[in-house]
Amino acid sequence: MAELVQVEAAGGICRITLNRPELMNALNRELRRELTAALLEGHGARVIVLTGAGRGFCSGQDLSDASGLDEVGFEAVLNDEYVPMIRAITEAPVPVIAAVNGVAAGAGANLALACDLVIAAESAVFIQAFTRIGLIPDAGGTSFLPRRVGLQRAMGAALLAEPVPARQAADWGMIWEAVPDDRFAEVVAARATRLAAGPTGAYAALKVALRGAFDQSLEDQLAVEARLQGICGQSADFREGVAAFQEKRAPRFTGR
Repeated sequence: MAELVQVEAAGGICRITLNRPELMNALNRELRRELTAALLEGHGARVIVLTGAGRGFCSGQDLSDASGLDEVGFEAVLNDEYVPMIRAITEAPVPVIAAVNGVAAGAGANLALACDLVIAAESAVFIQAFTRIGLIPDAGGTSFLPRRVGLQRAMGAALLAEPVPARQAADWGMIWEAVPDDRFAEVVAARATRLAAGPTGAYAALKVALRGAFDQSLEDQLAVEARLQGICGQSADFREGVAAFQEKRAPRFTGR
């Protein structure tokens, strides 16, 4: 039986692939648990790349696996399975790239939006499909979406549940970039390689600062910046960065 989540690690890059291509990588209980474990394991890498097998990124909750949800309850499933999965991304001490190779729908769309950098093939689409079955966005969607695109666009995407093409998503600021399909793998690999060679301690601090910024006053955020910058300023990577600048060479960061 094929693994539901495939993990490859090389050159400081942990590549995690959702592997249910026959179902557009729909999320069932086993896949969610395997994905959370793989993401936590990937925290030891220098960058994580999350993608899907086949022609889709992730079509969201596997509705054929929802037979017991009435008894268990959506709230319990979200708290016990979805929340740890999303936190494994947002709290990762390394950059997490969503390489959206195709349809990202429902929880699959928000799984992508949880990541630090979203790179999509131009043929990909993002669909907040929840209202089609009488639900609201979950998997962090009600937090990620309005913060990225503003309230009106978030409302439209959620209420109408219409596909947002990758190019439009990039124009809105929902994702970082949409690239031609024939260059998609090349661009993702280049971005991942660049991040893997970067100052991962600074990346970890940057994630803490930016992800908390919406909940802070300016005064509190300035204090957070000062504290984290103090830590970064004591790092070997900072000393290496300054030395490389002065010597007019590429820096050799070690993550320390």
